[in-house]
Amino acid sequence: MRVNPNLVPDILAAIQQSQATLNTALQQVSTGKSVSVPSDNPAASADMVQNTIESGDVDQYTQNVSGVLTMVQTADSALGSVVSALTQAISLGTEGASGTNSAANQQALAQQVQGILSSVVSQANLSYEGAYLFGGTASSTVPYTASAASPSGYTYNGNDGVNSVAVGDQLSVQVNLPGSQIFSNSSNSVLGSLSTLVSALQSGNAASIESATTGVNTALSYVSQQRVFYGNAESQLNSQETYLQQETVSLSTQQTNLVGVNMATAATTLSQAETANSAALAAAAKVLPTTLLNYLSTPN
Repeated sequence: MRVNPNLVPDILAAIQQSQATLNTALQQVSTGKSVSVPSDNPAASADMVQNTIESGDVDQYTQNVSGVLTMVQTADSALGSVVSALTQAISLGTEGASGTNSAANQQALAQQVQGILSSVVSQANLSYEGAYLFGGTASSTVPYTASAASPSGYTYNGNDGVNSVAVGDQLSVQVNLPGSQIFSNSSNSVLGSLSTLVSALQSGNAASIESATTGVNTALSYVSQQRVFYGNAESQLNSQETYLQQETVSLSTQQTNLVGVNMATAATTLSQAETANSAALAAAAKVLPTTLLNYLSTPN
């Protein structure tokens, strides 16, 4: 049997190896990752770069959805209030056209419809986080202001533009309709129909009131149709939000599979590494002193 007369290099190499294994195990347990630098696993590192890019895109799309979803819901709620207001105006117009009201009552009805008109204008001028909802892309301009020159008593200051937001790769959702389309459309003017009903009630002419009430009823149907847009936009955004949440989970799982560690396995590996390192150090403690004495006792 051949005996190695110089064990020092082998023992030191064993200590270095066990210490390196222990350091790796400690790092994996503390970070939860099996890959800390690209050289640990070049293929997984390359896949992680793509995963990081996709995760960033998904995060941005998720923020976009969250940012506009409440805005769309607010606009839809505003139109819901307009629908209720128009329904009330129709009821008042029907009452006024009955021919059983005194002149004073007719004026009172006219004042109530005028109040409804003002409330509808308030909804048309509604803002969300400082941006007007129904001004088209002119979100910093009050959409409607009073104007004696306008038949409806109000003029539109916005534009006909629409806003769209990116919520996915090559996927955008339109999130608004301009007020000129909803409230002051040339063929179905909500504000114009209410203003006409106010004038008719003030005149006391039953036929005019009935005709004006019919106009408000037409405007009600039109607004209800326009409101469908916001319901569809909300549905799209909710659906995309759910999809993005699933994508986030999927990318997180992929990330774990690429560079993550099984903590139970990592803990076992750490324990084994600690035991091996302790054994190497113990062996060195017994062997190295003897080897050093042998070295000192060797004659020069």
